[in-house]
Amino acid sequence: MRVDLRSDTVTKPTKEMLEAIAKVQTFGDDGWGDDDTVKELEREAANLFGKEAGLFTPTGIMANLISVLCHCELRSSEAIVGSLSHICLYEQGGLATLGGVHPRQLPNNSDGTIDLKDIEYAIRRDDPHFPRTRLICLENTQNHCGGRVLSLEYMRSVKALADAHGLPLHLDGARVMNAVTRLGVTPAQVAEHFDTVSFCLSKALGAPVGSVIVGTKDFIRKCHRMRKALGGQLRQVGVLAAPGLIALKKMPSHLAEDHECAKRLGKALHELEGLTVAVEAIETNMVIVDVSRVCADTDEVVEALKEDGVLCAACGRGLLRLATHHQVRWPHIEKTILAFKAFVAKQKGENKMRANGELKGLGSIMARLGVVRDS
Repeated sequence: MRVDLRSDTVTKPTKEMLEAIAKVQTFGDDGWGDDDTVKELEREAANLFGKEAGLFTPTGIMANLISVLCHCELRSSEAIVGSLSHICLYEQGGLATLGGVHPRQLPNNSDGTIDLKDIEYAIRRDDPHFPRTRLICLENTQNHCGGRVLSLEYMRSVKALADAHGLPLHLDGARVMNAVTRLGVTPAQVAEHFDTVSFCLSKALGAPVGSVIVGTKDFIRKCHRMRKALGGQLRQVGVLAAPGLIALKKMPSHLAEDHECAKRLGKALHELEGLTVAVEAIETNMVIVDVSRVCADTDEVVEALKEDGVLCAACGRGLLRLATHHQVRWPHIEKTILAFKAFVAKQKGENKMRANGELKGLGSIMARLGVVRDS
C-alpha cells in the first residue's frame, strides 16, 4: 500500500465521477456556449456561493490570474497580496508578466491573516509616483501557513476596510471548502465578504481537473474574454465538468474526516522523539512536520519515506508537508506513522554511530557513489 500525502491534488477520480463522465450525453462546444454540463456546473457553483454567475477554468492559477486581471484592467495597477500567498509564491509572477499588475506584498501572520493596519497603510494615495491600488486579495485556507483558516470576523473586517476605500476584495479559495467545513458555515456565508471567489474542484474536492470563478454577471462576462485571451477556452468540456459536479455536490461531506485524519497524524508524529508538529495549528487537512532535529537534509527524509511507501513534500528548510484527502484514511495514517518511526530510529542509530566515530567519512563516500547525500 502506497500512501500519497504530497498534496490533495493527487487523488484519483471516484467511481461516481468516472460514471458521470461516461454518461455525458451532450457534447456542445463551450466556446459557443453550447455545453449544458459545464453551464450546469457554473450555475451550481454560483448558487452555492451566493453569486450571480460562474466560470469554469482549467486550473486554479488561471482562475486567480483571470480574476486579478479583470479587477486590474489598467496596466500599472497594484494588487495587495500576502507575502506567503499562493498568488505571490507559486503562480510564476503571472500578474506582472501577463497583466502588468504590481503585487504589493504584505507580511502574513502565522495564522494566515494580514494585519488590518498594514493593509490600510499599503493602499496608495493618489500620487503620480505610485501605482494605483485596485484590489485586495486574501487566501482561505492559507496553504503556506499549513492550511490555516481565516475567521468570519477577520474576513468581515477586511471587507469593511476594502469598501471604505472603494476597492474590490478577491478570495483565492482554492481550498475554501475546507475553511467552510472548519468554520461550520455555508460557502455563501464566506463568499458574502468577497466580490469574487475562485475555488478548486481538483484539490480537496477530488475532481481530476478544474476551478471555478464566481461573481457578478458583469464581472464573469469580463472573465470570459480574459479566459479566451489566456488560452483557457475549451470546447467539449462537459467530460471535465461532469466529475466537477460530483465533486461539488458529494465530496464536501468527506472533508471533516480529512481534517480528523490530519489531526491524528500530527499528534502521533509530535510524540516521536526528534519530530515537532504544531498540533494546535492543524485546522484542516495539512500537517507541517519539523524534522530538522532528526536529519538536516529534508530531501533525504523525503526519499527515505518514499522507499517505505509514503510520499510527502518538502516545504522549507527542515520542514515536510503532509496533506490528507478522501483517499487517505486510518490504515494509511498508521502506515505513515510506522514509516516515520522507522526513519527516526534509523537516524538515531546512525547519529549514535557517528558520535562514536564509527561512521566517520562514510557520508561523503556514499555520496560519491550516489547512494545517499552528505548531510
